[in-house]
Amino acid sequence: GRERETEGDRGEGRRGERSCVAARVRDGTGRLEMRRAGVDSSKPLGQPQRARGRDEKEVTMEQNESKMKRIFGFELSDFRSWHRFVCLLHRPTDPASLGVFRLLFGLLMTIDIPQERGLSSLDHRYFDDLVVCRFPLFNFLKPLPLDWMYVVFVVMWLGAVGIMLGCFYRLSCLIFSITYWYNFFLDKTSWNNHSYLYGLIGFQLTFVDANRYWSVDGLRNPKKRNAQVPLWNYTLLRTQIFIVYFIAGIKKLDADWVEGYSMNQLAGHWLFDPFKLLLSEELVNLLVVHGGGLVLDLTAGYLLFFNATRPFALIFVSYFHCMNSQLFNIGMFSYTMLATSPLFCYPDWPRPIIRRFPAFLKHVSPLTESPGRSASCVYPSDTQGGEGIGQRSGSTRAPHTLRQQLGAAFAVLYIAEQFFLPYSHFITQGYNNWTNGLYGYSWDMMVHSRSHQHVKITYKDGVTGEIGYLNPGVWTQSRRWKDHADMLKQYSGCLAQELRRYNIVDPEIYFDIWVSINDRFQQRLFDPRVDVVRADWSPFRKTSWLMPLLVNLSPWRLKFEEIEKTLDNQTDVVFIADFPGLHLENFVSEDLGNTSIQVLQGELAVEIVAEKKNFSLKEGEKMQVRSQVIHDTASSPDPRTNQPPFPLTPSTPHAASARPA
Repeated sequence: GRERETEGDRGEGRRGERSCVAARVRDGTGRLEMRRAGVDSSKPLGQPQRARGRDEKEVTMEQNESKMKRIFGFELSDFRSWHRFVCLLHRPTDPASLGVFRLLFGLLMTIDIPQERGLSSLDHRYFDDLVVCRFPLFNFLKPLPLDWMYVVFVVMWLGAVGIMLGCFYRLSCLIFSITYWYNFFLDKTSWNNHSYLYGLIGFQLTFVDANRYWSVDGLRNPKKRNAQVPLWNYTLLRTQIFIVYFIAGIKKLDADWVEGYSMNQLAGHWLFDPFKLLLSEELVNLLVVHGGGLVLDLTAGYLLFFNATRPFALIFVSYFHCMNSQLFNIGMFSYTMLATSPLFCYPDWPRPIIRRFPAFLKHVSPLTESPGRSASCVYPSDTQGGEGIGQRSGSTRAPHTLRQQLGAAFAVLYIAEQFFLPYSHFITQGYNNWTNGLYGYSWDMMVHSRSHQHVKITYKDGVTGEIGYLNPGVWTQSRRWKDHADMLKQYSGCLAQELRRYNIVDPEIYFDIWVSINDRFQQRLFDPRVDVVRADWSPFRKTSWLMPLLVNLSPWRLKFEEIEKTLDNQTDVVFIADFPGLHLENFVSEDLGNTSIQVLQGELAVEIVAEKKNFSLKEGEKMQVRSQVIHDTASSPDPRTNQPPFPLTPSTPHAASARPA
């Protein structure tokens, strides 16, 4: 007997997904049967030997390709022509999993908008009379008056509600995406990977048919209710999540991550206490935090894709995201990633679960019967003369609709763009600092940690030469500007504009910012001698006033650990490296009465400004620094290596936090 492939047949691949190419099986009478477009045509065994040989070869090829389909859900023949590829991307697929994800994403966004997006604090951020420097991606972008900003955020929230309910779905996705990306571009200081991901998902949902299941639109329009969706709807979202995992793993191949310096404070969290029963905290940091994070990101996308490994992957990624929700203040990101995991399962996974619901929930539960046909999909009956295996080149085929062609093109271009963007920093070189690009679209999650030791803003009147100092962070609500040249340029222009109101003519602005990245030396990030107001900056050229990161000194971190182990718990220590010819002025407060400077390498000149006394320190030498005085340290190159010197500064034994030079 023969079994006809049905739309619900899994075929060890995606349930509810079906190729539009011709399928051939041998029937019980020994005839080779070819099925296409729901029509059976057979060839008798008495046909010429050449034809029989060709058919047997085709059967062998099809059997080999069916193994690939059982594993991957598609065959190589699906990529042999654009027509076949469009057929594959528009293979009819169950909408259930997509509909559940739409509902969960919309729900999470309705929670995120009042919290991380800032609806609950709009009056603080956008008060009409507030004097504040802002950092939009494009300088022409300005916030609307406060009342209109409330309108923008309420419209965004209503769009999220519409997505959740599947009500006026396209319109809801459109207004959510427009208002979300407007708010996103309005403030670069709030950029992070998960905020970027939310905007991408909202953009994708605008084009996919996620309202075909469990939606208000399905109740309003029977044609949309429980109708199949094209396979590319799932392909787009699955590939996006794969990119999030895999590119994050590639970025974690950075030496700092592999050696355990990026997130070395996490091992002390109580979540890792079970691992400490078997491993020391140092090994937990290296093997569990960094090693485990690297392996999970590199493999999660692959493990979720294959049937055999998916159950294990779901357990591990769920545990991973639950831990992240406790370790970091990342809003709804962990829960959004949890909501994306079922997208890799069979598309009809919700239906068996819903069938087990109690009877009184049947009226509000989504449908459990098989989905119906949709005009968005390509069915075998739609491809007369389609290119099956061994199809003659002279056969005819029905052309795909323009919408189907555009859908396939959009999926390909979008996926290619998402793979390209994390490595596009060679184009936008102006946004590169010690790390490449603005933090957000590169998926370099948690790879770099920073600590700021010293920030000084100096202004100078361009006419009188009068010099003054500004409180770091004045006229701004964010601290992210300290790490990015583009934001520093915007901030300097804003400060110059505000200083003119205080009769400072043609002000010059200088920034002296000291940063340590991944436990390296504290060092200057930007040249403190450059007037940033007049400094050149372009998004497509390297920033000339960016100081180089002293990566050649990274091995000193092992020495840092040795020194810190010799100190008691009440002593703080700061490791500083400076460039020849530059100096650092600092004030030692009264509570830092036991502060000293020790030179690790090179030479250092120390001036006690009030007493006009100068001291010269060489490698290994140490001096005590009096409190309540200003001292000025100037570095000289090491005569042996011409490298910057590295003073070591333990602070007072009774200060938990100190800021000595």
